[in-house]
Amino acid sequence: MGNSIVVLHNNEPRAGTWILSKGYEVEHRAARRLVIKYRTEFEEFGIIATGLQKSNQGAGRPVEEFMLNEGQSMYLGTLLTNTEKVRSFKRVVVKEFLRMKSELIRIASQNQNAQWLEARAAGKETRCIATDTIKTFVNYATNQGSKNAERYYANISKMENKELFFLEQKYKNLRDVLNIHQLSTVKSADMIVAKALNDGMAQKLPYKEIYKLAKLRVESFAEIIGKTLIPASQLTITS
Repeated sequence: MGNSIVVLHNNEPRAGTWILSKGYEVEHRAARRLVIKYRTEFEEFGIIATGLQKSNQGAGRPVEEFMLNEGQSMYLGTLLTNTEKVRSFKRVVVKEFLRMKSELIRIASQNQNAQWLEARAAGKETRCIATDTIKTFVNYATNQGSKNAERYYANISKMENKELFFLEQKYKNLRDVLNIHQLSTVKSADMIVAKALNDGMAQKLPYKEIYKLAKLRVESFAEIIGKTLIPASQLTITS
């Protein structure tokens, strides 16, 4: 079950009934029925949120699930029969909520750190330069016949994140949770991408080949420095 049991849902640690049902050894629809049946009791611990979960490795329609906070997740467990596996899973859920709370505290503290704020500001400056280059590249690709060139803004960011980091979950703004070391890494990647795009356009290469060039250079960079985990609570920030 690992580190994806508890995730940030609207900036609050939550666990979905889809994954909880697996650990609690019940069908998901049975877990949902319990939440609906005892909704008043669950709401004593807070508002019940909803979300969508992809099933069968992304195949088929997404499954609607309830996103439960810590109290609600624990209460769901009390409504189910205890087995050795279920008791073990309950301990994992508790530890996961504690881990996420610690991570939120780390991020809040980090974002008040002068050294981190300086690194974040420097990264934003570099990102602006890279974005200007991407804008030029988008126009270049459009002139070559691309119908979806605007997607390169998002695709390049996704490519960088995929190559540089092991992501345990999605974040509203990934760069706001990176530590100083990771901010420096992604800043360098932005510069590498901008250089590759400019080099490719100067050589008048096809736009798809230019993107491949940028991706190849980021991959080579990532291979040298290594990918890091996010959240990265094990990597400290010096004050």
